[in-house]
This record gives sequence, structure tokens and C-alpha cells, in this order.
Amino acid sequence: MRKGFQIGESKVVESRESQDGTMIRRRRVSLDGKNRFTTYERIERPNIIIKKRSGSRESFDRDKLMRAVRNSVGKYFKDDMDIEAVVGQVEDMIYDLEQEEVPSRAIGESILDVLARVNEVAYVRFASVFREFTSLEEFEKIIAEQKKPQNKKA
Repeated sequence: MRKGFQIGESKVVESRESQDGTMIRRRRVSLDGKNRFTTYERIERPNIIIKKRSGSRESFDRDKLMRAVRNSVGKYFKDDMDIEAVVGQVEDMIYDLEQEEVPSRAIGESILDVLARVNEVAYVRFASVFREFTSLEEFEKIIAEQKKPQNKKA
């Protein structure tokens, strides 16, 4: 955003709701018509505390989750919108637990659940790191499980 330019000094040209209904994308233009930009609005959700393996606790951070998925398996997706869809599904799963405190392990398992449905290679890659594979047999086992008919995409 340009220095000195504020959202309040603009008008909405177009609004679109995301497919899952959790976000609104707004195309905006400055009142003088010289600047165009896009804003994204999300529904604010209650704070959830993540209990890490070390025992420490921190607030759930969607941006941190997005970076983690992008860094670990992002190259297996066409673009950021595909990664955004994965993160959105994981976030929904976390909030559907309706718990104030969620173990980080549950987040990792949620990521695996989503990846198993949307990208086989990303699933195996993420599983190998998350579950700390140490042998080829572990890879073979997870690949065999992924090949079973009930695990295939609908």
C-alpha cells in the first residue's frame, strides 16, 4: 500500500465471497481514482491456544500455519490459492474441535488429513517429516496406505 494512502479514503468497486464463505475479497479504488488495491476480510474467530511438544503454549496463528504448509509442501501445489484452501480446511478442523487448547500434534494430523485428499505427494512428504520417518519401510507403508481405494480422492 502506498505511503499515506488509507482504506478509508477508498471505495469498493467489487466484492466477492470465497467459495467456502469464510473470506470476502474486495477490489477498491482511491477516491481520486488513481490507486487500485485488494483487501481480504475474514471472520474473526476466538483465540485458541496451541500446546507444543515442548509443553510451551502460544496463540494459534493462521499466518504461521500458512508459512509452515507453504515451506514444507508448497512446491507441490499450483499456486498460493491451493495452499490457502488446505490451510482453510485445517483451520476449520481446529475450530470444529471446540477446544480452548489444542495440541500441536492435532494440527499436524489435520494437515495430513487434508493433504491425503488433495495431493498424494505432498501428503507423503509432510508425513515423512511430521512422523519423523527413519526407514524406507515407513515410506513404503504410507504409500501403500495411500493407494488403498478408500483413501483416493472422490
